[in-house]
Amino acid sequence: MISNNQVQLITYVDRLTNGGIKELHCMLNKELKNVFGGVHLLPFYFPIDGEDAGFDPINHTQIDARLGDWLDIKSLGQDYKVMADMIVNHISAQSDEFKDVLSHGSESKHYDLFLTKEKVFGANPDPMDIEKIYRPRPTPCFTPIELKTGETKEFWTTFTSNQIDIDISSEQAEKYLNAILTKFSKNNISLIRLDAAGYAIKKAGTNCFMLEQTFSFINDLSQRAKALGMQCLVEIHSHYQTQCEIAKRCDLVYDFALPPLILHALFNKDAAPLANWLDISPRNCITVLDTHDGIGIIDVGKHGGKPGLLNDTEINNLVEEIHIRSQGQSRQATGAAASNLDLYQVNCTYYDALGAQDKLYLISRAIQFFSPGVPQVYYTGLLAVKNDMQLLNKTKVGRDINRSYLTPETVKEQLKLPVVTGLIKLIKLRNSSVFNGEFSHTLVDGVLIMSWTLGDRLARLTLDTKQLECLIELKEESKQQIFNIDELLNS
Repeated sequence: MISNNQVQLITYVDRLTNGGIKELHCMLNKELKNVFGGVHLLPFYFPIDGEDAGFDPINHTQIDARLGDWLDIKSLGQDYKVMADMIVNHISAQSDEFKDVLSHGSESKHYDLFLTKEKVFGANPDPMDIEKIYRPRPTPCFTPIELKTGETKEFWTTFTSNQIDIDISSEQAEKYLNAILTKFSKNNISLIRLDAAGYAIKKAGTNCFMLEQTFSFINDLSQRAKALGMQCLVEIHSHYQTQCEIAKRCDLVYDFALPPLILHALFNKDAAPLANWLDISPRNCITVLDTHDGIGIIDVGKHGGKPGLLNDTEINNLVEEIHIRSQGQSRQATGAAASNLDLYQVNCTYYDALGAQDKLYLISRAIQFFSPGVPQVYYTGLLAVKNDMQLLNKTKVGRDINRSYLTPETVKEQLKLPVVTGLIKLIKLRNSSVFNGEFSHTLVDGVLIMSWTLGDRLARLTLDTKQLECLIELKEESKQQIFNIDELLNS
């Protein structure tokens, strides 16, 4: 578990501050003073405004100069736990390495860094093997590219044609990843988010997702990071049993099942699936309700013959309810309605997914904060920012509905909202050391109780799912405090 068990912020540096790393550091020390113990900086590499909002780095060890430099990161890391993304599956097609391949073909000194269809399946692949490949998107997983040498190679492109997959088995890939780890360790990065790690290993005859060799790769990379004083968080959307298995083999995993289960509980006044998940959920986890991606659905669904945490009807109803409560905005940003789409998520702010109802939103955050794991709060979620339809209509990228560009004036105004001041009070409550204690929960007659105890200290959440009333109780030494969510909005 992370030594500093306090709530962390997730943010793009420029989209929250309209500035750089120094401005973010200043905001954390002033407007957000004593709120967060750490910060996950979404990709700050060159360029931050590529095809996938920084997840297609041209140079993974170069900070985009518009944000600052590594000294700024190092300074931020002296005051806060800093998490950075390590994009292990791919690199930009605009990178120097791939440009060299375009020029010199298979004779390029960087050719071995990249993965082609032929490297995995040979010159005459079995069509059945190709059909087995697990796809997160409906686009083809190979992009034929004609090189200046006259060769045409089918490069593996799991996500977009501008993101060329790395051949993890190559010596060049090992050097490439080690260079990133070294740069991180020298600049006060303490946590690494392994982005898209589940797709890193490909093998003919399999679905090329979360193979046994993938676990070995993640473990090896985690050990290398640990030797340099860092921990790894594995980012994988998959069946809940896969998530539980990953948790046994790495430092940290996401609890991606939590966001849809909380929505199901509040929409249907049914906390049974949530309570069942709390019985078995990994404790070495990061909890989120919102991220730079959409609200994950695959994480509670079935896979093959294995049932999910919710059945098909419950999932369909959940998705439709999000569309209704967001007044159809999420529908415009999800599926075939938006480009760069994923098959496993609904694009919408969590606040709008709950119909922008302040009380329900704070209840959802309270459940998150009382669930096992270290909570993270996305910047638009912190400020209760609504769906950015203007940005969505401009870019036609579904995820941009929840990737707003804010100004200092907007941040200042949002911080005054009762729902935001209430959320910050909940965050400060969650930063109490009692949450380093023992967790327990019960669900009886529709009343969910979540408790943390440490010695004679207690933090307890009581949620009446039928009435949607939430009570929080704190006991510290001789002091006792009891309040409900409504009081947070009215104080």
